Amino acid sequence: MNQAQTDGFLRRTFRGSREALIPKAIEEPELGWRVLVTLNAFRLLIATTMLLLFAVGTDPRFFGDAKPTLFAATAAGYLVFAILSAISLRQKWVSRNVLAVTQLSVDILAIAMLMHASGGIESGLGGLLIIFIGAGALIMSITMSASLAAIATFVIIGEQAYTQLSSVTIAPNYPAAGILSGIIFAIALAAQPLARRIQATEAMARQFGVDLQNLSELNQYIVQHLRESIVVLDVGGDIRLINSSATRLLGRENVASGTPLEEVWPALFEYIAEWRADMSRTSHAELTLITEGDTVRITAHLAPLGRAGHRNGPILVFLEDVSHINARVQQSKLASLGRLSASIAHEIRNPVGAMSHAAQLLGESPGLGEDDVRLTEIIRTHSSRVSHIIENVLQLSRRESSRPERLVVRSWLEDFAGEFVRTVELQEGELTVKDVPEDLEVRMDPSHLRQVLWNLCDNAVKYASETGGIMVEVQGGRMSGQGRPYIEVLDCGLGVDTATAEKMFEPFFTARSGGTGLGLYISRELCELNRATLVYLDRPGGGSIFRIVFADPDRWDRQDDE
Repeated sequence: MNQAQTDGFLRRTFRGSREALIPKAIEEPELGWRVLVTLNAFRLLIATTMLLLFAVGTDPRFFGDAKPTLFAATAAGYLVFAILSAISLRQKWVSRNVLAVTQLSVDILAIAMLMHASGGIESGLGGLLIIFIGAGALIMSITMSASLAAIATFVIIGEQAYTQLSSVTIAPNYPAAGILSGIIFAIALAAQPLARRIQATEAMARQFGVDLQNLSELNQYIVQHLRESIVVLDVGGDIRLINSSATRLLGRENVASGTPLEEVWPALFEYIAEWRADMSRTSHAELTLITEGDTVRITAHLAPLGRAGHRNGPILVFLEDVSHINARVQQSKLASLGRLSASIAHEIRNPVGAMSHAAQLLGESPGLGEDDVRLTEIIRTHSSRVSHIIENVLQLSRRESSRPERLVVRSWLEDFAGEFVRTVELQEGELTVKDVPEDLEVRMDPSHLRQVLWNLCDNAVKYASETGGIMVEVQGGRMSGQGRPYIEVLDCGLGVDTATAEKMFEPFFTARSGGTGLGLYISRELCELNRATLVYLDRPGGGSIFRIVFADPDRWDRQDDE
């Protein structure tokens, strides 16, 4: 993401925070709709309760004793209206203000009729209007609240007047009606400051919600766009958070939260499991990761989360691609080796060549005894070894850039095997090429691949001969699940112990006399120069496997085209 995109994201984020401060936010209908829904639930409860009490049929009745028919019809109609109001509130067919005025008007009329059918003001049903008018005042203007309170007053007083004119048995109670009307007016007016306070508090809560959402989005943005690769694992080893840098590093485009780490990177999962169990293990490790794209070496730093940094809790994993660091170190190494090789060429190569030539001439002298001949052979052998070391160092220092080509593996390996067998003078069957698909292709510099395979096969022949018989196999295929092509060299030697396996790719390391310690190091360097990797595996039943895992040639072609 470029700077313009970043600035746009930040502007959008904090613009939402500013808009939350506008007074219009106070007019947001959330509180109003919630009040209407609550009132309608109360309305349903009242209507249902009235019908149930009426259906009990006691004498005298709880309510509706004066005019049972009117009471039953009004309660039933009130229940139907409450049900229709519930549907309207869910669908929001009309505006909130229109719905509020309509519902409260029906409440006033229905309560007045129920009160009249139950004997007038003495029934106590008029007190329900206090709840409806008071709740309505929380979501309406003071003018509308006062108007509805006035309507309720006129209805209550009118009901008393109608009772006086139409009935000789029930006496009107104007003082009680006046007190009830006064209470309704007082509640309607007193609810206004409370309504403003509630609305302001809700607006502030929404503002806090916007701020929290902005902070969450900003934190997510920062985490996702960090250059550092971050993975958060829970107790069970499932991924809870992974940023885009880590997904690119792991070669996985979409890693959902909750994905087991074992499915994404088994080697790291196994190391973390061992790290949890063994307190002596360090919290960082260098691991090799083979993905769909390239092969990289990654350093994983583990940081326990939670109290006291307990290893069995959640873990924050920092992943670092050491290939970039190694590339810079390698450039420094090559520069140093270049200067060293120039000095070796001038200061050592010529004297060694002179000694080797002199030993050769001395060995041809007819007057030498058997012991003298053996000494001259020793001089020539070690002079040749020193010359070989110098050639390897010079080759490493002047290593040219890769010129990759698409190679059909089977035919190329057959040609290579024939040349190797003839040069090394192996017997038939001592080096075989098998199990290579006809359509398997790789992309690599042919000269580099030849040098790498020659080193590997030469080592395999030497180590296999130590067991009394030479049996070297070269095979190829595609890795399961990834589809990346590979070539591997298998021998039936004694194998490699763990300590040697960890160091065998280091320069100048050798486990036997007579070696230069540069063959495997140069082979791995040539592989990495061609976006491949060279790894060692134990062979089941004894022996060693050296595997070259190539980048997908089709994917490499697409990247070059871009």
